[in-house]
Amino acid sequence: MNEFDKILKDAQKEEVSDIHILTGEKIVFRKQGKLERKDYNIPNCDDIEKWIENILSKDEKIRYLQEKDIDLSYENSFGRYRINMYFEKSFLAIAIRVLKKEIKNLSLEEYPEILKEIVKYKNGLVLITGTTGSGKSTTLATMIEEINMKYEKSILTIEDPIEYIFKNKKSIIRQREIGKDTNSFATGLRAALRQDPDIIMVGELRDLESIEIALTIAETGHLVLGTLHTNSASSTINRIVDVFPAEKQEQIRVQLSMNLRCVVTQQLVNSKDGKRIPAFEILVVTPAVANQILNNKINQIDSFIETGKKFGMISMRESLEILRKKGKI
Repeated sequence: MNEFDKILKDAQKEEVSDIHILTGEKIVFRKQGKLERKDYNIPNCDDIEKWIENILSKDEKIRYLQEKDIDLSYENSFGRYRINMYFEKSFLAIAIRVLKKEIKNLSLEEYPEILKEIVKYKNGLVLITGTTGSGKSTTLATMIEEINMKYEKSILTIEDPIEYIFKNKKSIIRQREIGKDTNSFATGLRAALRQDPDIIMVGELRDLESIEIALTIAETGHLVLGTLHTNSASSTINRIVDVFPAEKQEQIRVQLSMNLRCVVTQQLVNSKDGKRIPAFEILVVTPAVANQILNNKINQIDSFIETGKKFGMISMRESLEILRKKGKI
């Protein structure tokens, strides 16, 4: 076993979330949110170049050298990984997200009951939000797997790269990767309606074009699930609106008020047993909330979350308090 494979195997065994590899530096693991320097051989340029050669195809290597960074998924006998290769001070560098092969079950105590209702939605836009590394992809995959196990749906995913591999159960799931199966989120989304989906999962709504197309697809009677890098429901709505030029923002508020169904914001917090567990803020878009979006009163949404428990809403403050009362944190 070469050094790189040993690093990946050890990371899976130790339940590491991320690995950082820099030329001339100790290998660093991120474990339960904390960085740990490991006592592997310190990699030089030749070491990292050999590791990269074993992972990248010829076309991918050309793209990496031209664009100076590349995202891809990688799988071996130990597990599955999301890899970003880049340059740092002109030297090769690698950042690796360690993925779980097993997809979590939505029935686990850590997930709010409302998520089981959300996966029953027939149409509209559902957003999973949070900062980088907050578990958005894991929650999204868990929701898709819940649908897969219980409902007969045609599901299409557009990801960069593909993280969790689904096996068809009651549903059929087609997974398309940016760069390999489609050129961009926008082109993948445009083609999606010709591929007979009931549900479309977008790994990330990154820009004006992908957000605009996702909203249009939601308007046509499909369920769209996606992620955004925002840390609250109100900031999510503001972020979407602010992406558009001023002359289009009123139209986007109208579309959001009609098609946004739910915003799930999460963060990972340290638990008493040394692990990390999710806390959630959940906004369900009721007619009253839709009216606030339409009239650009986004600053009032937090108060609707506080008083919307009967609709399944919960504030981040209350979610953390529940975890504290349960003795989790």
